[in-house]
Amino acid sequence: MSRTQCEAMETLDSFFNNTTSQFYVVLTGTSSFLSGVLMFLEWLHFTYFGMSIVDRISAFIVQIFPFILNRRNKDTKNAKALKKVPDVKAVRNSMMLFRGAEYNRYFLETNREPLVEYDVTLTSMDFRSFFTYDGPSLESGATDQQIINGVWREPDRMKRIEIAHKALSINPSCPLALIVLAEEETSSILEVEERLKIALKSAEGASKGSHILSQQDPMYKPLHERNQYVCSYCRIRSAVCARKLGKLKESSKMFRDLLRDDRALAMANINESLIECLLEMQCYSDVQQLLQKQEEVTLYKSTVMCYTLALMKARALTEKFSPDAVARRGPNAAEMIAVDAIHCAVEMNPHVPKYLLELKSLILPPEHYFKRGDSEAITYVFHHLHHWKQVGGALQLLSSTWEGAFRRIPFPLERGHHFPPYPANMEAIDQQVLPPHHELSVFPQRETPFFMVFTGVLCFSFMTLTVIAYHFPKAMTQYAKAVTTLFLVVLEKLIPTDFFGIF
Repeated sequence: MSRTQCEAMETLDSFFNNTTSQFYVVLTGTSSFLSGVLMFLEWLHFTYFGMSIVDRISAFIVQIFPFILNRRNKDTKNAKALKKVPDVKAVRNSMMLFRGAEYNRYFLETNREPLVEYDVTLTSMDFRSFFTYDGPSLESGATDQQIINGVWREPDRMKRIEIAHKALSINPSCPLALIVLAEEETSSILEVEERLKIALKSAEGASKGSHILSQQDPMYKPLHERNQYVCSYCRIRSAVCARKLGKLKESSKMFRDLLRDDRALAMANINESLIECLLEMQCYSDVQQLLQKQEEVTLYKSTVMCYTLALMKARALTEKFSPDAVARRGPNAAEMIAVDAIHCAVEMNPHVPKYLLELKSLILPPEHYFKRGDSEAITYVFHHLHHWKQVGGALQLLSSTWEGAFRRIPFPLERGHHFPPYPANMEAIDQQVLPPHHELSVFPQRETPFFMVFTGVLCFSFMTLTVIAYHFPKAMTQYAKAVTTLFLVVLEKLIPTDFFGIF
């Protein structure tokens, strides 16, 4: 040991001999208090903002000095769009099942209600907004229209069917009554299609008559609007029937024609229905063109668009993808594009992969869903799981890469790379449209920040030292001497001896 180090040890020895036990108690107690305050502030910030204080500071530095981390500023329009979290609203399921032919059959087999009251109420509100007409009637007395208006307010299925039959007894070609019976009473898709054809023919005749009346008297314009909505709805559901019966070319043609109907677009997402139909036909080039058109006009994409785009990127790899081979040689350009597309889709809706990989049981989709929620994931996978199985290697690629999205986005509840923040209350909202027997899929739990764990361990350590210093002051003095001696020995090996001459 050098002379300089011996002098330093003598100085420290005299310092330790002159200090009292109260000094160690105050020192460790103050350190424990400060580390506890830091841990509380970190926990408070993480609870309210979903990110660590260190992450917040680093993000602030990046915004002020972007050249430090060589990050480029994103497009101004995209940045503004990503700042605001969109309102979570119920979206009508464009490919919803038929209550009589599908939902009711499920109930008879399992004795479980596939639809909740809130979901049925939303559908009734949709029908009232599109089909209810309270204007002047063309006939005197009780009309089929006055009777059928009450069907949308009736919660019981059998009473809705009874009201529809009563309206048909007055007008055998009442299109709205035929729609109710097609949706509620029929037990097969063939019967649904037959009744919808009759309803469409009757609605088209009524629409022509109301068009002439609306030109003569503007008072009948709402009636003509109602009749046109009825025609559009019949065409939408007829296209769905054609898809279910395997008439894919006919169904795709009907969906393409509906893209030019503004009322149909207001009632359902025709693009998503057309994408599903084209995937079943394996017309992948048409799917690519449709996705490109939608990407140009839609920034906030849907789950169908994001996962279909990921499926198309995975299809480009064919069946040659192997996780072991990629781990050995590293991913190539095509594989990186496919992985990025999957990560983008997972960020959009993180619940889909477990259903696609059949790690979670699937149920019948509701009539409404919430974007980016478990309800939308069920709706998507119910119709698209078959398409992922058709593309060789797609599910294998998804299985080995989807969890990596959460490593790229440490706290998606706070921010995202491609989309606005994920709604924090989505779990409670999804419960409104999903049946109680379904085990709800929740957003993956956020990891505890390292800084919070570090300050917690630091606070506990200092509290322990405070208790030891209070009860065993001599042992604390000896412990402090031993730690200081060890520190000086290590310091002598790392730093030149002349350095101690400064002291």
